[in-house]
Amino acid sequence: MTPISLRTAGERRRPRTLAATLLGVLAPLLAAMFLTAPPASAATLTEVTGFGANPSNLRMHLYVPDTVPQRPAVLVAVHYCTGTGPAFHAGTEFASLADRYGFIVIYPSATRSGQCFDVSSPQALRRDGGSDPVGIRSMVDYVQRTHGGDPERVYVTGASSGAMMTNVLLGVYPDVFAAGAAFAGVPFGCFATTDGSGWNSACAQGQISRTPQEWADTVRAAYPGYTGPRPRMQIWHGTQDDVLRYPNFGEQIKQWTQVLGVGQTPAYSDQPQAGWNRTRYGGTGAQAPVEAISLQGTGHNVPGGGMAARVIEFFGLDRGGDPGPGPGPGPDPQPGACRVAVATNAWNSGLTAEVTVTNTGSAAVNGWSLTFALPAGQTLTSGWNAGYTTSGGTVTATPVAHNTVIAPGASVGFGYQATHTGDATAPAAFALNGAACAAG
Repeated sequence: MTPISLRTAGERRRPRTLAATLLGVLAPLLAAMFLTAPPASAATLTEVTGFGANPSNLRMHLYVPDTVPQRPAVLVAVHYCTGTGPAFHAGTEFASLADRYGFIVIYPSATRSGQCFDVSSPQALRRDGGSDPVGIRSMVDYVQRTHGGDPERVYVTGASSGAMMTNVLLGVYPDVFAAGAAFAGVPFGCFATTDGSGWNSACAQGQISRTPQEWADTVRAAYPGYTGPRPRMQIWHGTQDDVLRYPNFGEQIKQWTQVLGVGQTPAYSDQPQAGWNRTRYGGTGAQAPVEAISLQGTGHNVPGGGMAARVIEFFGLDRGGDPGPGPGPGPDPQPGACRVAVATNAWNSGLTAEVTVTNTGSAAVNGWSLTFALPAGQTLTSGWNAGYTTSGGTVTATPVAHNTVIAPGASVGFGYQATHTGDATAPAAFALNGAACAAG
């Protein structure tokens, strides 16, 4: 499934009838609901009332899978303008992924005119200042009280207005959220207004540009004196977004790399599938401090086409945990615990690769997963001495019965065959169980 174009509050710039506006919004949304609806489950979406402080009268819907661990992770999934929590539940894959991995999903609903979240008022942009962020935090607290939610594994994602709220929540509650993922949003504070309008045209049009330090200072001012770890951030944006323009993608990267204290130069770049340009900052693995995905030719979008699964991978929920917020020593251990060497043999449009993984650490690796991105134009066709799964151009190799354990100083070897369209080089980077490996 390709990302779904969805206009939101930006349409206020052109006068339209209410019926025409709703038709334009609901048609793609209904298509999304049928294409990405979760599989049948006994679990149902339930509305919760009286969950705690709620100054803006948000509504709360909760999805608890049939089976969850004793201390389940919690995901807050925030809808776009004109949307609702139930619509975001029905039109995205987060509930079906919750069934698979055992986390709980909170779906807030905005109730103000236009059903957009408050991401612009002074109250929304400071910790415990009032408005929507306070209500959403109360929803998280409710799940922790009543379902034993793990306070160390709380995450937030959203599209459009929900993406802007994702940025806001990471800024005002860095001690609550471990990571966020924003689809077609803007930086924290970019949408700020003082006239009560709730719409900042300069920001929406991508006309606000600040230095990384200025953006980071805006975030830090939301919670003065806070010195704890900061949440990791994943950013998605379409190059053809005409509602919240594409320059906001780069401004978010500047903001969150500076907040997290990592460099502006990517540590890793790849194309996990056609039209996706992914960069990682401060680490090379799937849980880098900042990950940014530019969607070539895509407009204003909601998560589709496997994007939700990438969010869950970034959060670490597909592995049952998160390595922790902030750069600290790094969610991705520094290269040195493993080393990978690759020998390739190419011909015409094909190649084989022999991969050797060496454990350079002091402890045995019992069970392993090696992830790498094939160079552009290469496609895996077969392999030996490992199991293989692919997602776009990203390959994950896992052990077979005879090579599950890699003792300290020992190595395992496996190989694969692939086709190519001219570039027959070996992958540039490898991660063993999420940690970057040295080359050679």
